[in-house]
Amino acid sequence: MEKLEEKIENEVEVSKNSRITLQIAGASLFGALSIVLSLLSPILPRIPQGIAFFDPVSIAWVLCFLIFGPAAGVLCSVIGFLGLIPFDTSIPVIGPLMKLSATLPLIIMPILILKLYKREEGILKQSKLKKPINYIVTGLVGIAVREIVMILLNVAVYLTFFGSIGLDVWLIVIAIINPIQSIWDLLIPYIVVFGTKLDKKFDIW
Repeated sequence: MEKLEEKIENEVEVSKNSRITLQIAGASLFGALSIVLSLLSPILPRIPQGIAFFDPVSIAWVLCFLIFGPAAGVLCSVIGFLGLIPFDTSIPVIGPLMKLSATLPLIIMPILILKLYKREEGILKQSKLKKPINYIVTGLVGIAVREIVMILLNVAVYLTFFGSIGLDVWLIVIAIINPIQSIWDLLIPYIVVFGTKLDKKFDIW
């Protein structure tokens, strides 16, 4: 009996280690993909203020989250953020930092809300997010948090580098464009992952 229990514990440990390895690999892969996708930035449709309607970089980060799990999603975002810094042509670091700050609420808020559900075998269940109502609710919370974070960050950055002239107009633009970007950031990964049943093929959570 003791040998059987020891065998089961070893198998569980191997499974856990394999899952962690896959999560790190997935985060690295999608982090690198997001950097490549950032090269599409110059051709993306934009509003007059220069902000794109959707961001493939953030889409890659949310994709990683839905496929490989919460830890991988956060790690992927950090990897992508660091990888984008050398390619940032705006104010140094600010562009990638804004991108990271805008995307993390879309990943972190669903994680926090999922914790309200009972865990099964200590793993947050990906299937909870597959339900449209759950995804919509957690997404709306994430969008609301993103809106607050981005307005505060933009106020700080704008006042630091440009002064107060035109700040009110800029904040209106930010308040409108962020929810639009968020819808694409959440909708496209949902369709790709659950529409093509990648969640069944990559049962990593």
